[in-house]
Amino acid sequence: MNNSILIRNGRLADDRELEDILVHNGKIEKIGNRMTVEEEPDIVIDAAGKVVLPTLIESHIHPDKAFLEERKPNESGTLAEAIKNTGELKANYTYEDVLERSEKVIQWALQRGTTIMRVHPDVDHIEKLLGVDVLLELKERYKDKLDMQIVVFPQEGIFKSPGTLERLEEGIKKGADVVGGCPYIEETLEDSKRHLEVVFDLAKKYNLPLDLHVDFADNLDDPRYLLTEKICEMTIERNMQGRVALGHVTTLGSMDQDEASGLFDKIAKAGITIVPLPATDVYLNGRKDKKNIRRGMAPVEKLMERGVNVAFSSNNIRNAFTPFGNGNLILIGYLLAETQFMGSANQQRKVLEMITYNAAKCLGLEETYGLAPGKHADFNIFDSEKLSDVIQDQPTVLYVVKRGKVIVENRMETKEMN
Repeated sequence: MNNSILIRNGRLADDRELEDILVHNGKIEKIGNRMTVEEEPDIVIDAAGKVVLPTLIESHIHPDKAFLEERKPNESGTLAEAIKNTGELKANYTYEDVLERSEKVIQWALQRGTTIMRVHPDVDHIEKLLGVDVLLELKERYKDKLDMQIVVFPQEGIFKSPGTLERLEEGIKKGADVVGGCPYIEETLEDSKRHLEVVFDLAKKYNLPLDLHVDFADNLDDPRYLLTEKICEMTIERNMQGRVALGHVTTLGSMDQDEASGLFDKIAKAGITIVPLPATDVYLNGRKDKKNIRRGMAPVEKLMERGVNVAFSSNNIRNAFTPFGNGNLILIGYLLAETQFMGSANQQRKVLEMITYNAAKCLGLEETYGLAPGKHADFNIFDSEKLSDVIQDQPTVLYVVKRGKVIVENRMETKEMN
């Protein structure tokens, strides 16, 4: 492993001059303009004015479910069929199959500049702990290239799925990092609330953060999909502020935004991160609308205006929930920017923050993450000249650096033929 790297002439911010980054022993040692160094580094890379961003973060992704769409397509395009089809396919999982598909997701992500990932393998009476075991193996195999947090995720419910509670606890003891939840999958509102009590208790018992799939609907008719306010209350009651993330939360987008502002304030007060999943949310929601079809996402800018930490992620890659995706978070950012009216230069920079600094806050990585002296040397050089252009450029990731080591280098050459 190289002990020192010097990046010359990187664009770290649109309102500053080009800067150099000196890396030593896997950490950023110094950042400055036209830096002089006492000893020649092992590697010198001239960024030539290209954008340097801290590593991208997939804060919510399901590698164990990837690449299942071709096996059993979701013909109706609904959440219900996606869950049904995936449940049927899970019954035939093998370790080797889940390993192969999950590893492909990891490799795609690494090639596109993501070296931190929070994964959500299913834990239930069908898959049992197969996904957890696979991802524990991959976490160890890729430990020099990828930081992985594993969530024990009860996709089929806790009260609907016999033995799931015991399996969640077993997964935690095996080495999972986060407690998951999916209260809307239960059959009654009472069971949905009991589901929340159980996962909050587990998180408290093992001193782990909590990451929930909640309120994933495009209407306000079913109270099982209107639990965000209760989660805010439980988070504060149990002193879990800053340690709870909510994925999807699409019902927030179906509310009157002025009337919902008080709820947004409660989310901010509880320190909860909201994680929209654009490729899934836009695809599955609004299916019953006959006109003015909804975009089916949480209201990103409204939430951020009220002080809510917002990230976004890929969620799924080419399965019944999301028949799209290639592990490229910048592409998902383009979808979010388009559907959330985030077109200005400042707004597009905010989109980048959602998969960098905001996501790091969601995963509790603020102490080690970012472009600053003393932080881990985990960053990318993109083939764009301004941060505000990255989303619309959809640029090549020229270099991916992990702990001060170049792990991916991409080159694209264009030749004009006579």
